[in-house]
Amino acid sequence: MPKYVNILHKITNQFGNNLPFVMYSLPESKNVKILLQKDDKLYNTEDFTKDCFVFTPFDFQKKSFCIPIEKCEVQEGEFIQKSIPKKEITINESATEKETYCQQIDKVVETIKSRKATKIVYSRKKKIPLSDFDLLLLIHRILNLYPTAFRYIWYHPETGLWCGASPEVLLKTDGISFLTMALAGTQKIVEGQTPKWGIKEIAEQQIVIDAISTSLQKATSVVKISKTYNYEAASLVHLRTDINGILKKGKTTISSLTSVLHPTPAICGTPQDFSKNYILKNEGYDREFYAGFLGPISSTNSCSNLFVNLRCMKIENNTANLFVGGGITIDSDSESEWQETHHKLQTMLQVLEPML
Repeated sequence: MPKYVNILHKITNQFGNNLPFVMYSLPESKNVKILLQKDDKLYNTEDFTKDCFVFTPFDFQKKSFCIPIEKCEVQEGEFIQKSIPKKEITINESATEKETYCQQIDKVVETIKSRKATKIVYSRKKKIPLSDFDLLLLIHRILNLYPTAFRYIWYHPETGLWCGASPEVLLKTDGISFLTMALAGTQKIVEGQTPKWGIKEIAEQQIVIDAISTSLQKATSVVKISKTYNYEAASLVHLRTDINGILKKGKTTISSLTSVLHPTPAICGTPQDFSKNYILKNEGYDREFYAGFLGPISSTNSCSNLFVNLRCMKIENNTANLFVGGGITIDSDSESEWQETHHKLQTMLQVLEPML
């Protein structure tokens, strides 16, 4: 596929010259699109009305970083699909790491028992040393390992190199129609077994559904909520509920909707303000773009494809920084929560496997 080979060549040159780019592929798509920015300026957007790719931190303060189409060379093509076998990757998780995280989870549960919050999403960062980083290998593996996810690689000298395979839609718009989702609960997929969900996971899912539905009331004229179903993403299965409908004409913009939805209860908690402040004060590290949102926006007919930045990592100085977390409720058990984050690490570890 000469066009795809040409795309890879252009990305290699762009990265080598420290110039910004983003490469992405929508879920179930065989196509890949790249935006190659012609300068190294860090652009941002507040109104989401220009054609661009937005990249937004968790601590969203009305401005998103972006790569504007008008500042780019744009290329699109079909990538070479190859099946890549997956195998469980063992990594060293120290007793101290586990003990610290479990103590933090216990503290979160006590906070929830005091009725200050119903759910708080707590996370951790895991540093993984790389023996030999290879950008083209990274692209090949992330595109082919997770075809049902939104796959991307973003680079800007001001933000560093990020990549991910997100299973979660924040917002899709097309004119006055919209789609979002509630995604919560996590189990490791066991072949031949149907997932069994406990009270904690079912309650957590309902918290997310209710919070998103409530936040959308002022911006929408019609809201439809699907039945909850099992949704497989990488080696994990989640509970998923689709929420779609019609926006109020003339009153709702992509900017106002993202401000209402982000951060969702699936990556922050509820109530939103208390949960976000708790995370920023207690997690002990900067999430940066983990659990933010990203994706392409087209001014034509107000189209957007925005995803929550989950199952992602930042690569710097031959080290991969992996980010994983879980929704904590009154029924949470710290040992189970630790195991959930341990399982979630596998998604990006599979991408890195030849470079470890």
